[in-house]
Amino acid sequence: MHMHELPYPPVAGARATAVRGLRGGAVFETTDWVAEEVPVALVYNGVSHAVMLASPSDLEDFAIGFSCSEGIVDSPAQIYDMEQGETAQGITLSLDIAAACFARLKDRRRTLAGRTGCGLCGTDSLAQAVRAPLPLQTTTRFEAGAVSAALSGLRERQLLQGVTGASHAAAWCTADGRIALLREDVGRHNALDKLLGALHRAGLPAGEGFIVVTSRASYEMVQKTASAGVGLLAAVSAVTGLAIDTARGCGLTLLGFARGADLCVYSHPERISLESKSS
Repeated sequence: MHMHELPYPPVAGARATAVRGLRGGAVFETTDWVAEEVPVALVYNGVSHAVMLASPSDLEDFAIGFSCSEGIVDSPAQIYDMEQGETAQGITLSLDIAAACFARLKDRRRTLAGRTGCGLCGTDSLAQAVRAPLPLQTTTRFEAGAVSAALSGLRERQLLQGVTGASHAAAWCTADGRIALLREDVGRHNALDKLLGALHRAGLPAGEGFIVVTSRASYEMVQKTASAGVGLLAAVSAVTGLAIDTARGCGLTLLGFARGADLCVYSHPERISLESKSS
């Protein structure tokens, strides 16, 4: 049970709340930190497109990552302006995007409200539901030990999770397993989109590193990772059949049950070496 009595260092996306309960048969009262979950509306050229429930932190990263990973824009350069507004109902992110991108978006006629569940709510055709990523161009290879090194450093970097116990994380790691960027959110898709937005903004060579996520890996997690040109995705939990099929199709190495030194390789094993180096 994650429970931290105040005072505690403030963490973006968390707030304090009073709590009363039982512990060891005794009644207690304290103040605890809980994760915020806020409706975030993404508006493109004045037209509302999606409403997500998300942690209210790193929202510029989120907007850029979502826009790119969903194919709304082909690059961050096609996002000309972004404004954030807050109301009692939630947060609105208003983006001004290239006219060609907006025309394409209108043609898709997608409404993604409630997407944190299956990710396909409002999609109006099967062709839109499962989009095959373009074949990956990266040829970077990795050692299993690098994935283990990244996993071992993950928990101490998860500030929101450490305080609330209610968030997922996604991290981009260098080939040697160093965590270069990490983002958190109550939603696993959102955490990955925030990471991809941060990756775009930082201008890092995405294909030279890999991504680890603290969740299961569904089709969308694979699709979003591949859209950024990253060739390896390691999930702490399980992977789905469609995630495997998609990874095999686009050339992505998909790992599941990556915990400690353990992992399972579900696609393109040629990109990761499982043999330990002799001393």
